[in-house]
Amino acid sequence: MNKALLIRGGTVVNADRAFRADVLCVDSKVAQVGEDLSAPADTEIIDAGGQFVMPGGIDPHTHMQLPFMGTTTMDDFYSGTAAAMAGGTTTIIDFVIPNPHEPLMDAYRKWRGWAEKSASDYSFHVAVTWWDESVHRDMGRLVTEEGVNSFKHFMAYKNAIMCDDETLVNSFKRAMELGAMPTVHAENGELVFLLQQQVLERGITGPEGHPLSRPPVVEGEAANRAIAIADVLNVPIYIVHVSCIEAAEAIARARARGQRVYGEVLAGHLAVDDSAYRDTDFTRAAAHVMSPPFRPKIHQDFLWRGLQSGNLHTTATDHCTFCAAQKAAGKDDYTKIPNGCGGVEERMAVVWDEGVNTGRLTPSEFVAVTSANAAKLFNIYPQKGSVSVGADADIVVWDPAGTKTLSAKTQFSKGDYNVFEGRTVTGIPSHTLSQGKLVFVQGDLRAERGVGRYIKRPAFNANFTASKLRADVLAVGAVKR
Repeated sequence: MNKALLIRGGTVVNADRAFRADVLCVDSKVAQVGEDLSAPADTEIIDAGGQFVMPGGIDPHTHMQLPFMGTTTMDDFYSGTAAAMAGGTTTIIDFVIPNPHEPLMDAYRKWRGWAEKSASDYSFHVAVTWWDESVHRDMGRLVTEEGVNSFKHFMAYKNAIMCDDETLVNSFKRAMELGAMPTVHAENGELVFLLQQQVLERGITGPEGHPLSRPPVVEGEAANRAIAIADVLNVPIYIVHVSCIEAAEAIARARARGQRVYGEVLAGHLAVDDSAYRDTDFTRAAAHVMSPPFRPKIHQDFLWRGLQSGNLHTTATDHCTFCAAQKAAGKDDYTKIPNGCGGVEERMAVVWDEGVNTGRLTPSEFVAVTSANAAKLFNIYPQKGSVSVGADADIVVWDPAGTKTLSAKTQFSKGDYNVFEGRTVTGIPSHTLSQGKLVFVQGDLRAERGVGRYIKRPAFNANFTASKLRADVLAVGAVKR
């Protein structure tokens, strides 16, 4: 049982409003929210004067301990979730990715075992990488028994985990029957494969070839195709790591027609541009190789407008850390560079600095895109994503005047590079609470291995209609200013 903890004198910021209040946390839950709260004499007190008290962040897209492209990410579920909490994120939704023909339940159990060391709460999307009757059956078990309500589909990575259209149709249809939501990595894998060969044939073997082989049009095509399939089957769809105008416009058009399409954008795509690939130092350039790649600056402005308009809904990181030695596997062939960057520790500060400090987002809109919308879309609201009575006491006390220079030298993540290297941000966590316990205090990380809980996410009504899901996530597309 945790000691009672009182956050006193701050401004509570939820997605719908901000107000002055104290917050009392007891036994891992928010017990009271109000002015001038009293508490027992042994209650721990946090002075939040001049600071914001917000829901802990939810990163809906991470890859901890991921085996990928012949190696495994540096951050496991302990180091990755600990780093997340240092940045104010208290829940991650990671990905179970079965190998082709590996039973979904076998892969799920493997990932659950890896995640037992987590320091924060966690949940899982499960990828569908192949199709037969056993996948159909296991999707049902995952939804009804294990609390999985979202399934991932890679439209890229040909000859590995890429889904063909037949698999997409079968899986989307099954998700609709179960009240789950398909999510997609939207890149046309056939075109990427062709372009990779063409770029190599031109003698371009370094990281600068990576964005050339994955231009925005291949992301836009895949997004349009996935949206069309979802429209025919009347199933909601969530597009992960939207990086370009073409994909964002596809989402906006579909939403204007009334289709249930939701978009995620990475902190990196909001703040880092494609000039990184032209760095003459291979190590620095290779550190930025991820898919979709970083884009020219014009795309960043459009992504911010997507968040402002409500056509993009969540911010994530795709946290997938490989060190310089691992990236060096592609020294002579950029297609062999393991794809992935970090960011779970920096996401909230970068989005605040680039969003709130510039006037693009209000503090309440910041809460929406960093926690509340993800909680609503994946059906764990208001347990997560809200500072309210009965919610989990996952809270970040945010110092809007605090500053920090982001660097690999000072990060808690095990990665040896930081794509935000040297960026000074204003607005950082002073305290992070997980399950009502202080886990980060003024730079002191107090993460504990294995205390994170697996969070089940209930299915939506198995026969829900467009109006049903719209009612469930109404506030996602209409945050108040």
